[in-house]
Amino acid sequence: MTALLLVLAVTLQQPKDTVVLKPVVVTATRTPATADVLPAAVTVLKGVDLTAKGIRTVAQALEAVPGLHIAQTGSIGGQTAIFTRGGESDYTKVLLDGVPLNQAGGGIDLAHLTTDNVDRIEIVRGPVSVLYGSDAMTGVVQIFTKTGAGGRELGAGVLVGSYGSSRATFDLSGGDQRVAYSASVSRFSADGLYPYNNQYRNSVASARAVVRPDAQSDVSLTYRYGDDSYHFPTDGFGAPVDSNQRAAERGPLLSLSAGRQLGQHLEARVNVAAKESRQFFNDEPDSPGEDGTFWSRDYVRRTTSSALVTWRANDASLVGGVEYEDQRQRGTSDFSASFGDFPDSIRVQRNNTGYFTEALLPAGRMAWTLGARLDDNSQFGPHGTYRAGVVYRLMEQARLRISAGTGFKEPTFFENFAHGFATGNPKLRPEQSFSWEVGIERGPVTVTYFNQRFRDLIEYSPTPVTPDSVNYFNVGAAVADGIEANAVYNLTHAIIFSLGYTFLHTRVEKSGTPSDPNALFVPGKPLVRRPAHTLAPELTASIGDRAHVTVGLVWVGKRDDVGAQRVTLDPYTRVNVAAEYELGRVVVTGTATNLFNDPSREINGFRPLGRIVMLGGRVALGR
Repeated sequence: MTALLLVLAVTLQQPKDTVVLKPVVVTATRTPATADVLPAAVTVLKGVDLTAKGIRTVAQALEAVPGLHIAQTGSIGGQTAIFTRGGESDYTKVLLDGVPLNQAGGGIDLAHLTTDNVDRIEIVRGPVSVLYGSDAMTGVVQIFTKTGAGGRELGAGVLVGSYGSSRATFDLSGGDQRVAYSASVSRFSADGLYPYNNQYRNSVASARAVVRPDAQSDVSLTYRYGDDSYHFPTDGFGAPVDSNQRAAERGPLLSLSAGRQLGQHLEARVNVAAKESRQFFNDEPDSPGEDGTFWSRDYVRRTTSSALVTWRANDASLVGGVEYEDQRQRGTSDFSASFGDFPDSIRVQRNNTGYFTEALLPAGRMAWTLGARLDDNSQFGPHGTYRAGVVYRLMEQARLRISAGTGFKEPTFFENFAHGFATGNPKLRPEQSFSWEVGIERGPVTVTYFNQRFRDLIEYSPTPVTPDSVNYFNVGAAVADGIEANAVYNLTHAIIFSLGYTFLHTRVEKSGTPSDPNALFVPGKPLVRRPAHTLAPELTASIGDRAHVTVGLVWVGKRDDVGAQRVTLDPYTRVNVAAEYELGRVVVTGTATNLFNDPSREINGFRPLGRIVMLGGRVALGR
């Protein structure tokens, strides 16, 4: 706490002439609100800035956000996880225009999620289950698709670079007060890090349309289709041993939202969302003498529908709603070897109904936020969550915020229903969290202290646990606390400097496998893959009216990891540079990732990507 008090003191001494931006945020309250009345820590990333920096994936966009850590396994397209404030990789809910992108149970691979057609990304840190239910234990990331405005505009771009990588994009946008639209198509491919069986392909089609029949009504429709294929030679410890192992995923998502202003203060909105994915995995024998082949085919669907009513008067608001979600998975797999054939199949379904309400109540210098939710899950029954917070304006351009709340995450389908090599446990309780935080903002500087406690963590035992002979059980408990700090300064009218820093301390308090030193949860040890320190400075400069350069650095400190044995990994540094030069409607672009080719590993056992340089350009026509 001493370090926090020192940082707070420095924060309060910042100059009074700093301009404070007040972006409008939707994710933190499910209704538009200015960021300065929210008790939660919020970051907004603009799509135009991501394009200027040459950022292709959402994971790249998030790696410099305070409180977040991105861990990528191996090559381009390798599994990519997000850890928010020390939580597990399935504790952050990711949405695209209201559509949950997580698998049932919270897991998500960010490797294939691109920034195509993105207007902005809103990041809310802290538990938000009170509004979004399961998976939102430590935060929510919501991606908003472009709407389009003004006359019709066409755009296209091409980039080529290291590791045989290439990217082509095409986009269209436009609209007026009644109808607005945007659409984009992209294709990315790369040969990968390893000399064999490491090709990656990613294709995305995205579109959004908004219709406003009159001044009181609006209807929006979002569609996105992804098609990904990843060949990888590595085993679970990062060794390249397989010449034909591959995975693929493809499928659409759809979001429909319709709203109507019922009066001066009342609005009603209905949302329907669906995401489907078909997942494939193949691993045939690498040579005639190898024994064993495995394949799997899975179909996963997650659909949600909700109805919300919002009352607003002056700066106060009250939102209430009901949300129903249906989750389904069916699949088949087969492992075949000389000693036998072992087919398997799964066909499971569960649903959840959530009832929630939250109020935002300004009162003089203060603004209170109070919310509660009750979920009724077909698997584990009813579960309640809450959130409360207050913002207090200390002085001009300075505010103090305090909040506390709870979150939960349902088990995965595999943890509940697996059979074969592992046996699922249908009696699992949801994993739960309690969190509180205090933050202070003064002009361009924001500092937050947070404390989170997790319980009922789901653990795996290779030996079935009696009396039900299952491999999954609720035991684990852990704590994570730390400090997030962020500052943004306009050094001149053409140069902007930003700095993000995270200090994180995690500790396992309870485990069902305390005698295994290589287990994920070892009492007294840190949670794995959570760095204690992360530093991310960035400098953006405009040179004249045509040239723009961004230089960013991400330094990640020591962290524990598992593999063949538990290790402590050394820090690593990634320096990234992006530049663009405007020639009328043509923009010449170039990016360099890991500019100095730092060979330090991000994940135990897996080689990191080296320097990636990409050159190309984009052109815009219309308007």
